[in-house]
Amino acid sequence: MVEDKTYLCRCEDLTKQDLHRILEKRDDITLEEIKRLTRATMGPCQGRTCKKLIAKEIARFRGEDLSEVGLPSYRAPINPVKLGKLAGGERDEK
Repeated sequence: MVEDKTYLCRCEDLTKQDLHRILEKRDDITLEEIKRLTRATMGPCQGRTCKKLIAKEIARFRGEDLSEVGLPSYRAPINPVKLGKLAGGERDEK
């Protein structure tokens, strides 16, 4: 077997080979569960570059239509926080 080290999620280093290993162990696993196991879609890009790539690969692996693969949920911060405030460089506005 030729190893496929194509990165599906560059932020969290998930390769096609890694995904196939997970799917071979449990074919009914969801993308949400894969997200929790591997942190895929949780890196700096927040899944903007990898979510659909991973979903397409799952569909291809299973021989399903892409619409059958559910996409994981996205949880945006409740209130955006400026980086300067986190770093201690900004004061609270009153």
